[in-house]
Amino acid sequence: MRRVTKIAAAGVATAALAFTSAACSSDSGSSDKGVGLAFDVGGRSDASFNESAARGYDKAKKEFDLGGKELTARDGETEADREQRLTSLAEAGYNPVIGVGFAYGKSVNKVAKDFPDTTFAVIDEASQAKNVAGITFAEHEGSYLAGVAAALKTKTGKVGFIGGVHNNLIKKFEAGFVQGVKDTEPDTEIDVKYLYETDIKGFQDPLRAKSSAEGMLDSGSDIIYSAAGLSGTGSIEAVAAQEGAWAIGVDSDQYRDKALADYQDSIMTSVVKNVDVAVYDVIKSVQDEKPLTGDTAFALKDDGVSLATSGGFIEDVQGEIDAAKQKIADGEIKVSDTP
Repeated sequence: MRRVTKIAAAGVATAALAFTSAACSSDSGSSDKGVGLAFDVGGRSDASFNESAARGYDKAKKEFDLGGKELTARDGETEADREQRLTSLAEAGYNPVIGVGFAYGKSVNKVAKDFPDTTFAVIDEASQAKNVAGITFAEHEGSYLAGVAAALKTKTGKVGFIGGVHNNLIKKFEAGFVQGVKDTEPDTEIDVKYLYETDIKGFQDPLRAKSSAEGMLDSGSDIIYSAAGLSGTGSIEAVAAQEGAWAIGVDSDQYRDKALADYQDSIMTSVVKNVDVAVYDVIKSVQDEKPLTGDTAFALKDDGVSLATSGGFIEDVQGEIDAAKQKIADGEIKVSDTP
């Protein structure tokens, strides 16, 4: 058996602590207490998607002097659990109420109809109610640029992709990455693996991601891109243990994440989703009394997604990356959102 490492164990412990402490937090007041934020599994300390949402939430709370309450999803929960979490925030007077992640798509749109005076938002799903803001991102476009970088930087001619859950959202990451690799260096091999088919535990299982990454490294991949939330920390750790290998982070600029400081020299780049900007924009719109509703898409041309340059590890191929970005923005390159 492989040794259970510090970062994997710490990641799971942090996620559990995030749920316990967030679920117990509250603010006084009878109405309009501030912002209600419902995290996906992993909570604010997942070093990825939820953490990005938390940055936007924290910024808005500070700027507008708002209260707030955070609640975090658990592994294996039901649709009814998510509905109850959102309902409790709305009933308590929080406005807006934001569901972080596609898993909240149905529940946000359903619960919002019972609270027409409250603004709701859901990240990575569409709006289906008048008072819901549906926020989506062009993950496939950012992932295309990661594919360009991987194809140009690999020394073995083989790269890997690890997805947390085999669903339509994560397949967008895969599709863009694979297309970017193949458009750049058609002979490059790509090893694709998913941690789980449907269980959202795939975003909170760093040990499984670490094992998958080790298998890819053993098979010759020297660059691994993981779109798996907290699970991706396990992949990054495995890559850091392999001399000459690179990890590609996701959602946040993971090179800059303090929890990954020991591994930052192995994080070549990250595909950044500006979830923090989206969360902040929703909160600000409510404060401005012009609530954001309907669907809003954050694309590469709008800097809704980007490729991080921290560490300077992709400076030598930045010209090719910038050229690909311009072609996508101009419509010359059409990036598929399905594998």
